[in-house]
Amino acid sequence: MEGFQKWLVILGLALVIVGLAWPWLRHLPLGRLPGDILIQRENFVFYFPITTMILISAVLTLLFWIFRR
Repeated sequence: MEGFQKWLVILGLALVIVGLAWPWLRHLPLGRLPGDILIQRENFVFYFPITTMILISAVLTLLFWIFRR
């Protein structure tokens, strides 16, 4: 398989795995971690999950580094 086709298959398999594991994954506290910014006013809600994004980025970076080797 060529490079692009290989990555599409891997992405598809990853989506299937996440879909099957979703009942357990939704109980993780992602999106409600300390450091995530939530501002609520009368007619306005601002949510910026900075800690969650940093954690997900670190995990993905580690996985890509492992699979690249």
